[in-house]
Amino acid sequence: MSVVLGYDESPGAVRALRVAIEVSAAFDEHLVLVYGAAAPGGPGEEYRTHHEALRETGRAALDHAVRAADEAGVTTTVEVIDEKPAQALLDAARRHGARVIVVGSWGESPVRGALLGSTPHKLLHLSPVPVLCVPMDE
Repeated sequence: MSVVLGYDESPGAVRALRVAIEVSAAFDEHLVLVYGAAAPGGPGEEYRTHHEALRETGRAALDHAVRAADEAGVTTTVEVIDEKPAQALLDAARRHGARVIVVGSWGESPVRGALLGSTPHKLLHLSPVPVLCVPMDE
């Protein structure tokens, strides 16, 4: 089994990383760090440029998360997935036999999340495994 974390260096994700490392260590589980890198829009040069920029941003963010997990003695796998974040996390959870998916929130209201389709909101409705939604630090 594993712990899957959606990570993008947002304030909510930074706190979620700390929690995911704690959960991984407590259960002696592998931590899978996921960044969903689907670019908006359709095919074309602008799309390809945006897509590559998102992948590069994701790789940099996940490098920081790997260092934090390494310091805590937690083993990791890194995945930059060409899907929107919720789908990327669901795919990774399925492939890695996730015990739990961990995501951060960044203070949007439940109504706003439902209307705009936040990643935590989507996961709470679609995930076959438990979702741990971590609020950002005050």
